[in-house]
Amino acid sequence: MGAVGQPPGFSVGLGLGLALCSGAFIGASFVLKKKALLRLCRRGRDRAGQGGHAYLREWLWWAGLLCMGVGEAANFAAYAFAPATLVTPLGALSVLVSAVLSSIFLNEQLNVYGKVGCLLSILGSTVMVIHAPQEEEVSSLESMAEKLKEPGFIVFAVCVLLSSLLLILVAGPRYGQSNVLVYVLVCSAIGSLSVSCVKGLGIALKELFSGKPVLREPLGWVLLLCLLLCISIQINYLNKALDIFDASVVTPIYYVLFTTAVMMCSAILFKEWQHMVLGNIISTISGFLTIVCGIFLLHAFRDLPLSPDLLPLFLQQGRAELHSPWRSTGTQQPWQHQPLLPQEDKRSQSAEEEEEGENT
Repeated sequence: MGAVGQPPGFSVGLGLGLALCSGAFIGASFVLKKKALLRLCRRGRDRAGQGGHAYLREWLWWAGLLCMGVGEAANFAAYAFAPATLVTPLGALSVLVSAVLSSIFLNEQLNVYGKVGCLLSILGSTVMVIHAPQEEEVSSLESMAEKLKEPGFIVFAVCVLLSSLLLILVAGPRYGQSNVLVYVLVCSAIGSLSVSCVKGLGIALKELFSGKPVLREPLGWVLLLCLLLCISIQINYLNKALDIFDASVVTPIYYVLFTTAVMMCSAILFKEWQHMVLGNIISTISGFLTIVCGIFLLHAFRDLPLSPDLLPLFLQQGRAELHSPWRSTGTQQPWQHQPLLPQEDKRSQSAEEEEEGENT
């Protein structure tokens, strides 16, 4: 799937580079959109979580949308050059960027647990990139059409659409304001279908640049319309989730669910796991679970401060000794020369020993 005159590794490397840029822009877009929604909330405008669309008049929201557009464009190109399971895990970079920028510009807490979670996300993504499965070769729209007609993908697409409708029509009005998973699940499920559309359009663009009459093929236009519809749904419900919940919560959960959905869709559509050895399968799953653990640390303990009371007892004792008065007065003896027990404890212990001696 590499470009003409370029080695295969060049195509994959270009795809990974575009994926890194995509993660940076998308992570920044989350923060810009959240900043715009907070400004609307302070002004008392109609909130997106309540069905309002006043954010369309905010330039900061449009700046976030522009960043997301650039990120999605880079992501689009990355999917055209590299397999989906190589590109999607690098979305952890957007989680890291969003968490760091949220702590700076939105005053959302990023404690040591969040920093460890970011590190675990990056390490897990690296493991997944190294051991990711290779997709089955799809080099033309005809072969892409054959893939889309397979029963496994049709069943998957129907399940995604039905579950999304249930979330939108049933779960959304009841639990959308209190449960972050409702709107994020809609974005993730629809996003898995958008990745399939992106892969097909990438193939169509390659054929177009090679001189083939792609514009006469109806599949390319169908994929384009489906992609626009999926993106519109994702933007709408992602805005609702960001308006109700913190960006540091929405972003990691969206990443985990979106990555899971894309991996399932790619495995069904392109049969990426069919020719993998056991070691790569275990490494890929382990890398993804590492990312999930990192994402959990990133948002589950975001409000838990690392105070001295949470340290182990021996560290608390050492900390108390460092700040004890003897350092300033110099009247206390060094700890090497101090008795192991206080004087009161020594007197009580000697009295107990005398009583035992009298009883015997």
